[in-house]
Amino acid sequence: MVLAGDVGGTKTLLGLFEPSERRPIARATKSYETTAYSSFVEMLDAFLRDVQASGQVRAVALGVAGPVVQDHARLTNVGWNIAAADVRSHLETPHVHLLNDLEAMAYSIEVLQPDELRVLQEGEPDNESGAAVIAAGTGLGQAYLHRRNGRLVPAPSEGGHADFAARTDREAELVRMLRERFGRVEVEQVLSGQGLLNIHRLTHRGGECAVVDDLDSPDAPAAVSRAGLSGRCQGCAEALRMFVSAYGAEAGNLALRGLALAGIYVGGGIAPKILPAIENGRFMEAFLDKAPMTDMLTRVPVKVIMNSEAGLIGAATFANEFAR
Repeated sequence: MVLAGDVGGTKTLLGLFEPSERRPIARATKSYETTAYSSFVEMLDAFLRDVQASGQVRAVALGVAGPVVQDHARLTNVGWNIAAADVRSHLETPHVHLLNDLEAMAYSIEVLQPDELRVLQEGEPDNESGAAVIAAGTGLGQAYLHRRNGRLVPAPSEGGHADFAARTDREAELVRMLRERFGRVEVEQVLSGQGLLNIHRLTHRGGECAVVDDLDSPDAPAAVSRAGLSGRCQGCAEALRMFVSAYGAEAGNLALRGLALAGIYVGGGIAPKILPAIENGRFMEAFLDKAPMTDMLTRVPVKVIMNSEAGLIGAATFANEFAR
């Protein structure tokens, strides 16, 4: 068996998979609240007890929401440090690999089924070029997939912490507000659950929100999304429109920076939940608004990853290579 993990700032998915020729077969998966545990090893022990695991784990791959340097990872939004050596000795298995969480998700791209994707733009994929993944959730992740010997090979990125660039007067107002609050404005402060709340603060300046009165509530981003989708709150609706437009624009930036002509894949927990707002045209309008490169971007396939376990599947796919 191989063990895979998608270790996020809010929740962590762990799974045991049976190796296979292409996509490993899930045998047991469980979700945990990340902050309910003091360390990853403590959570790992709970998982192995919960699924009554037996037998040797032949390989481990963990996608971690933070940069991975020399087999060590520190989660960006949680005070955890994970070392591959600790997991290796704990499980007594030689193959333990830490990946950036978006790098792990990117490993799922070539094994996802068509019904696990929602097409925003069919495009005309260039199968000699690379691809890219962008995912907004607790934070914002990005990863590139470079073409090597006919295969897409993921490469990590911390692009979510790059500077956010305003495209409109309203976004310029947002940047001024965020600069006063944070000093420096990065993309993740706009495109994430907290990013949606930051936009909400702008669209409700000078007035109260009839739907969300506690922005510190864990459910606040989802409440803003629901109110925006239903139109019950015009300030929430504007916040959601600004979020989707900025999301599409950043996806287009990613396509240009990586020349990702084989496809852009939109992952993370937010996109499937606001799919009507993603599919109404605003996302793709911003994606394509890149003159003089618009014609090239019209040929890029753009797809939303609908499988919420794509990061876990990707990590298992990576581990699969060491266990067959």
